[in-house]
Amino acid sequence: MPVRDERTLHERVQASPEFAELRSRLRRFVFPMSAAFMLWYLGYVLMATYAPEVMAIPVFGHINVGILVGLLQFVSTFVITGIYVRYADAHLDPVAESIRTRMEGH
Repeated sequence: MPVRDERTLHERVQASPEFAELRSRLRRFVFPMSAAFMLWYLGYVLMATYAPEVMAIPVFGHINVGILVGLLQFVSTFVITGIYVRYADAHLDPVAESIRTRMEGH
């Protein structure tokens, strides 16, 4: 008589090597990208706090370095989102789709 697996479908999927690879791929992207963004943001805050004279350097008109770097924070957020979408399309979504298909057909 075969041994029946008492785990739920979700528990079996979470224990699968395919799911472990998906988590690994996500972490390989998210952790370094988050760290890079946090350093970029921290640099901005530290510059504003400890080097206000640098942030006050006029670039043109009433626009100074601080305003430009602050706006670049928003730009970098959109760039990171675009990079993530491309990464997910190429490296995460195919594996997730395979797992989903297998779950639905279990």
